[in-house]
Amino acid sequence: MKYNRILNHPQIASLLARSVAASSSKSEPSSNARVAIASAKRVAKVGGDSGVQPMVNIDELSFLYGTAWKEDATQQLTLMALQQGFRGIDTANQRKHYHEAAVGQAITAAIEQGLVTRDELFLQTKYTFIGGQDQRLPYDPHAPIAKQVEQSLASSLKHLHTTRIDSYVLHGPSQRVGLGADDWAAWRTMEAAQSRGEIRFLGISNVALDQLQLLVSQAESPVTFVQNRCYAARGWDREVRQFCVANNIKYQGFSLLTANRHVLGHPEIVALSRKHGCSPSQVIFRFAIDVGMLPLTGTADQSHMQADLSVHQFCLTAAEVAAVEQLG
Repeated sequence: MKYNRILNHPQIASLLARSVAASSSKSEPSSNARVAIASAKRVAKVGGDSGVQPMVNIDELSFLYGTAWKEDATQQLTLMALQQGFRGIDTANQRKHYHEAAVGQAITAAIEQGLVTRDELFLQTKYTFIGGQDQRLPYDPHAPIAKQVEQSLASSLKHLHTTRIDSYVLHGPSQRVGLGADDWAAWRTMEAAQSRGEIRFLGISNVALDQLQLLVSQAESPVTFVQNRCYAARGWDREVRQFCVANNIKYQGFSLLTANRHVLGHPEIVALSRKHGCSPSQVIFRFAIDVGMLPLTGTADQSHMQADLSVHQFCLTAAEVAAVEQLG
C-alpha cells in the first residue's frame, strides 16, 4: 500500500499504540484508531505518492524560541533567532502579548533569504479565549466558540503565511477548575481542523493536573504538548511532568529563568556552572532538557541565543539532575 511508509510517522505511531488495547476486543476500531487511519491518509495526501512530506520530527526539537512580549521588535528578534539556529517558534494569536503577524514576516524573510525552508520549521501558535485578549481580537466575540476557533486559526494561517500549523495549543482552559463547555467546544473544533490537515499536533497550556487528566481521558485526538510556566518552588511542575511522561505527552517549560531568578544564584547552580564552564542559565536549560522538557527561551540577546543552543555541548550527571530537581 502507498500508506506503508506512513506507519512510522511519530503522530500516527503514537495514535496506533494508544488504540491497540482499546481496539483489541472490539470488531470496530477505536476512535483513536480511526483518527490514526485518517491521519495516515492525510499525511499521504500531503506527501503524495513519493512518501511523507519531510517535516520536523518533534522528538528532535531541543528548544523553542518564544515570541511573547516583544511588540515592535518581534520580527527582528524572530529573524535573529532563526539566524542563530532556532527552528522551533512559539507564538499565539493574542495581540495583547504577541505579534503573530510579525513572526510570520520574519519567517517569510528567512525563507526568501534561503536561510530555511518551511518544512525545516516547527511553528506553534495558540487559540486564546476572550478573557486573555485585549480589544484587538482575531475573531468575532459574539460568535460561538467553535466559530471563534475557526476564525482564529484562519487568521494564524494567514499571519504565518502557511497552510498548516505544526502545533496548535488551547491557550489555557476557560476556568480554574475542571473543563467547561467552552473548553470542549474549542478542543473539538481543533480536532476537526487537525483531521482536515490544517494542524499536525494539538496541545494545551497553563493547565492543572486534574484538567489535563480530564482532557486526555476524553479527547478523541491525542494531546501531544503541554506548555506550562515552570516553578522550581513547585517541584518544576513535577506531577504534570510525570503525567506527561506516562501519557506520551511532550512537556514544554516556559519562564524557566524569569520564574526562578532566586534559583540562578543558588550555591548548587553556581557550583555546577563553574564545574561545567557555563552560565547558571545554561545549567537550568540543560537540566530542563535532561528531565524531558522542551524548554522555551525568549531572550532578546544574540549571544544568549547562541548560549542557549549550546547547552548540548555538556551534560549533567544523574546526581546533578537530581540535585537541581530538589531546588526551590
